[in-house]
Amino acid sequence: MNGLHGIIFSYEKHNDLWELGAVRSPSSMPFGGRYRAIDFALSNLVNAGARDVGVVLHGQYQSLLDHLGTGKSWDLSRKYGGLKILPPFAYHQAWGEAAFRGKMEALAGVRSYLSGIRQDYVALMDGDLVVNLPLADILDSHIKSGADITAVCGDDSFRVEDGTYFQLSPEGRVTDVLYHLNTPRGNRSLEVYLLSRELLLSLVDECVSHDLYSWRSDVLQAKKETLNIQGWIWKGFAAQIRSVREYYDRSMQLLNPDIRRELFCAQRPIRAKSADKSSAYIAPDGRCVNSLVADGCGIFGTVENSILFPGVKVEHGAIVRNCVLFKDTLVREGAELAYTIADKRVEILPLRTLVGHASYPLVIAKGSRV
Repeated sequence: MNGLHGIIFSYEKHNDLWELGAVRSPSSMPFGGRYRAIDFALSNLVNAGARDVGVVLHGQYQSLLDHLGTGKSWDLSRKYGGLKILPPFAYHQAWGEAAFRGKMEALAGVRSYLSGIRQDYVALMDGDLVVNLPLADILDSHIKSGADITAVCGDDSFRVEDGTYFQLSPEGRVTDVLYHLNTPRGNRSLEVYLLSRELLLSLVDECVSHDLYSWRSDVLQAKKETLNIQGWIWKGFAAQIRSVREYYDRSMQLLNPDIRRELFCAQRPIRAKSADKSSAYIAPDGRCVNSLVADGCGIFGTVENSILFPGVKVEHGAIVRNCVLFKDTLVREGAELAYTIADKRVEILPLRTLVGHASYPLVIAKGSRV
């Protein structure tokens, strides 16, 4: 299948990621021991046959640029097409530049790129979505249904306070688009949309000519009566990395073997940049129980129900329980951690005790010594 082109939005958002979001965009958030959030969007597209993908950047993108490189890890390093980094954007008014206002404005800023798309269909995705979608099947369903836009949304289990929600008719057509709900109802959008290249270009041009900028309000909500927008419900695991609580909860769910098998199924592999580390080592007197441990880790103490990224070291006598430790974190001898998220290159000094809670995990900023 060579008819799908991918557009991934990776930009700063007002979210509750605290220290974790201060040094990176949500798309660059480490997840699952060896991945970044954007790995899932890229892999979804590549698994569906997409060979051209554009990534729209805005704010805190240096970490993401370092991660993406030429796109070789996702088989997107090509002389023609492949992975394209689309430049940061902003709109200009009398007082200078300001942050972007919506996806349609972002697409207008790369209008020349859109006009060069070679494929018939385009998938719009957010870079902070962790999911393994059968995107090829969704595209087939989109074509067969004759829909103008297919919106992928979660089932009743995927609900949080924020986000866009769809009310669907019995036939699956979107009848209403809701947001800022105090009590969520309907099906929450996964922010994955499929539509034709021609329709996308016409929508971008129309929005530009009327100074409209929001995909949600100026397209989905304003045109729900005139466009045939169909919902496609995903009943599996999905996470949007927009708060510390959601990040921690969804990370801990990966310790469930059933969820791991679904998210990392062999039929649709999730590709990631290699860590270039040696194998993990667990000392004879070390202990590791129900945990995900990446390459390059050294465990000399105790690790339980935790996720360790490459290069993490847990020294003798140290105890790590219910934690997520990013790359090259060092837990010194006799220290104890529980319900903690430690960013990259954090050092926990000897005999320290740091304890958060499952509903309010402790976050330690990148490069801290505690």
